[in-house]
Amino acid sequence: MPGADAAPTRATTDVPRPEYPRPQMVRPDWQCLNGWWDFQIDQGDSGLERGLLETALDGRILVPFAPESELSGVENTDFLEAVWYRRTVEVPAAWAGRRVHLHFGAVDQDATVWVDGEQVGRHRGGFTPFIVDLGDRAGQTVTLTVRARDTRHGPQARGKQATWYANTDCHYTRTTGIWQTVWMEPVADPHMRRPRITPNLAASSFTVQVPLSANRSGTRLTADLTADGETVASAVVRADLDLAPSLTLSVPADKVRPWGPTDPYLYGLELRLEDADGVVVDQVTSYAGLRSVAIDGTSFLLNGERIFQRLVLDQGYWPESLMTAPSEDALVRDIELGLRAGFNGARLHQKVFEERFLYHADRLGYLVWGEFGDWGISGFGPAGDNQRPTATFVTQWLEALERDYSHPAIVGWCPLNETHQDLTDGITVLDDVTRAMFLATKNADPTRPVIDASGYSHRVAETDVYDSHSYEQEPAAFAREQAGLADGRPYTNVGGQGQPWSLPYRGQPYFVSEFGGIWWNPDHLELSGQDNTESWGYGQRVGDEEEFHARFEGLTGVLLGDANMFGYCYTQLTDVFQEQNGIYRFDRSEKLDVEKVRAAQLRAAAFEQ
Repeated sequence: MPGADAAPTRATTDVPRPEYPRPQMVRPDWQCLNGWWDFQIDQGDSGLERGLLETALDGRILVPFAPESELSGVENTDFLEAVWYRRTVEVPAAWAGRRVHLHFGAVDQDATVWVDGEQVGRHRGGFTPFIVDLGDRAGQTVTLTVRARDTRHGPQARGKQATWYANTDCHYTRTTGIWQTVWMEPVADPHMRRPRITPNLAASSFTVQVPLSANRSGTRLTADLTADGETVASAVVRADLDLAPSLTLSVPADKVRPWGPTDPYLYGLELRLEDADGVVVDQVTSYAGLRSVAIDGTSFLLNGERIFQRLVLDQGYWPESLMTAPSEDALVRDIELGLRAGFNGARLHQKVFEERFLYHADRLGYLVWGEFGDWGISGFGPAGDNQRPTATFVTQWLEALERDYSHPAIVGWCPLNETHQDLTDGITVLDDVTRAMFLATKNADPTRPVIDASGYSHRVAETDVYDSHSYEQEPAAFAREQAGLADGRPYTNVGGQGQPWSLPYRGQPYFVSEFGGIWWNPDHLELSGQDNTESWGYGQRVGDEEEFHARFEGLTGVLLGDANMFGYCYTQLTDVFQEQNGIYRFDRSEKLDVEKVRAAQLRAAAFEQ
């Protein structure tokens, strides 16, 4: 893959998830800090007062797996108000003259970092990465200490994590503390920050904007674009005039290959920052896909074509490791399982997925919608209003957009999910946050469509896409429910008494972004369905596999047959704990005839005719 995985992985038998964690911005020097760390649960969040910063911790944990997971070696699923980590690290002497950046892929929820007892970093938000600048510590041995707080009380973005003890319905085991790769790298002063790569299919070019840590007189930025190992475009620009220089790389006509599901071609990209004497002070490799996303009336277009989006809801949980993929192969396998079942993409549901997943989606041509983990902020579930919107929602979402902007597989953004409040309620804080997240998305990325909130309440009149969620299980009733789209009256979600939640539909592209959820698990046929901690799904459980396939074909057929529907998202790829409505079991084994699922989906879609 051009530009990807150019760095060594430091793979050893005792280091889990050793692959390079930032595949779209690769530097040659880095060190993976996954593995065994000292660890202690701080049940009452009194550790700082009790001196845990200065004293030994009483256990250990395998990072990057959360303490609730089996693979962590801890496997404690009780409420963990705070947890502590510690590790001694030797910084390579070869990094002399450069600053050391300590990276955390994600820490849930509120992280504080100390180095040799001195506080050096803080971050709030359980889904997004952050960096701690350690300065020039080449050749030194340093002690890293991390405290993560994750209270079940008060507002925070949790996604599908339960705020009560047991898993029920579609609420799952909590994730506390470090759950993505910890690593460090040396960077020059000045150095490049994450590039923003914008494809322009109409002009057969890429615009590459490279934020810099600082400017120095006489510095310049150079970019080389490669196709099949051959340099096909180069550009140079001064890097001493502004903090985010940009340049354009034009692709020769005979080298133009649009990225898409049938040909996910990726160009290689190399960026170099040179000083006034022409010495390279920073160098990164990357990759890019040349594709376009456009809206034409009610049509959602990819590379100017109507491609029906057969999406599957992907929760990104594993039985042994929860929100962290147990291995690199597990990330790849989930995409391959989706493709095998006839889906051409996924809605990455209620968490910000590891960036390695997006890399594999890029190279496999798997369309994805990026999403934030904020379900239930309007009072869903027995815990009540457990995810009340705050400024942290906007902050984390901007961090996610910055990380993932350049991935060609992402074709749309979904900041919020299933918010519900009556139009008669007046303007609420949730309305403010909804509009803030919509505007933040449009400003951070004007190139992709944005849904103000998936399903339920559409409160931003200019939302690019309109959608609904429906778990109607009877195909004939589902067809009647969805029949109004051709007349500009699509199905919209409403309150329990029929009260409206959304502003009127104004002719945007429309799809049903959650449907199906057919409850079927042949291993639990003996259950009555009353115990939602053992087996749960939407509506009436099918009696056998034959009934599943009939219902699946009927429901998907309604949407495939609607010429005004640009896609759908079926719930879901796998079972997750007690929620047993996946195409595959939770352990990814087969529970039904996947070829029949594939055949039902690959019938011609009216939208593509």
